[in-house]
Amino acid sequence: MAKKLRIGILFGGRSGEHEVSLKSAASILKAIDRKKFQVIPIGISKSGQWLTGPSASALLTGAPVPAASEAASEAVTAPPSASVSSLTSHAASLGPAGPIDVVFPVLHGTFGEDGTIQGLFELADMAYVGSGVLGSASGMDKDAMKRLFLAAKLPIVKHVTVLRSQWEASPRKTISRIEADLKYPLFVKPANLGSSVGISKAHNRKELSPALTLAAKFDRKLVIEQGVHGSGRSGASKKARELEVAVLGNDNPKASVVGEIIPGKEFYDYEDKYLAEGSVPIIPAKLTPAESKTIRAMAVDAFRACDLAGLARVDFLMEPDGRRRIYLNEVNTLPGFTSISMYPKLWQATGLSYTNLITTLIELAIERHTERARTSFSYEG
Repeated sequence: MAKKLRIGILFGGRSGEHEVSLKSAASILKAIDRKKFQVIPIGISKSGQWLTGPSASALLTGAPVPAASEAASEAVTAPPSASVSSLTSHAASLGPAGPIDVVFPVLHGTFGEDGTIQGLFELADMAYVGSGVLGSASGMDKDAMKRLFLAAKLPIVKHVTVLRSQWEASPRKTISRIEADLKYPLFVKPANLGSSVGISKAHNRKELSPALTLAAKFDRKLVIEQGVHGSGRSGASKKARELEVAVLGNDNPKASVVGEIIPGKEFYDYEDKYLAEGSVPIIPAKLTPAESKTIRAMAVDAFRACDLAGLARVDFLMEPDGRRRIYLNEVNTLPGFTSISMYPKLWQATGLSYTNLITTLIELAIERHTERARTSFSYEG
């Protein structure tokens, strides 16, 4: 009998998407193929404490986590001065049966999706699911992401990027600059945050100021995008269609069928994604064959433009009127894996079950780690 691979499911974290991570991890732990894999839950508390065993299970279920003194053998706290080896030796040797073969990080948002934890895995020479340092960082930073999209000649909406320091020092000048370049309605976003946290829709100048202030709480860079909309027969404004594609692979990525989200609110925000039941997914989206083909090809191009690996959900906006122009919105390098998440649903509709999707992602992690081992990092003459 082949030896089971030991898979560390890493969840929690210090970001504002901590609770979403717990939901995603719980779904993965329930669905993963236990005949192929031995699973090691690894939690990170909101304070940054790494937890295993009963402490990790308590974090996952929302039960009280034992105090550090009561769970010294199950937790490790990484002080700022900790060496890489002290951080990774714990994660690499959890449990009584030997080291972890692959880490499956289910850490959404800051410190988990932005290249920081990926850098730790690279330094420790550990195989892990998902994009590397560059791909994760570029997929997290909406400003850098859009620059890569433009370089790849992919269609995006008009936008302006401002720094928090600029907004706080010269609010009137900042608003004037935004209004000179863009037309209302506007979407105001922190550049480095996911799951629609800190995002607002501003219909006018009165709403723009608090939207910028809110986004500035979450990042030093703010991205302001011109809304995509159309007009109905009565002349009333119609919201853009929100389309999503799941991409899977490394050097030869594949795209799922296209799905559409009908938000329960004015736009697909954090609550609509994870807490409410108001949003309605339509899989596959009602598109022409040509539109579907174009969007799927653009999703793969976006994946490659940001140097992604493993998985990503690629989001689009489509004009709702007769022109039906398509705009690439963003990539999400660690999309949600909750029971209502689009990424696994899209692959299920494409013919890949949730359990087999998890297995494929683990196989892709091993493939990428093996490929990286071919690279020389020193010159010996």
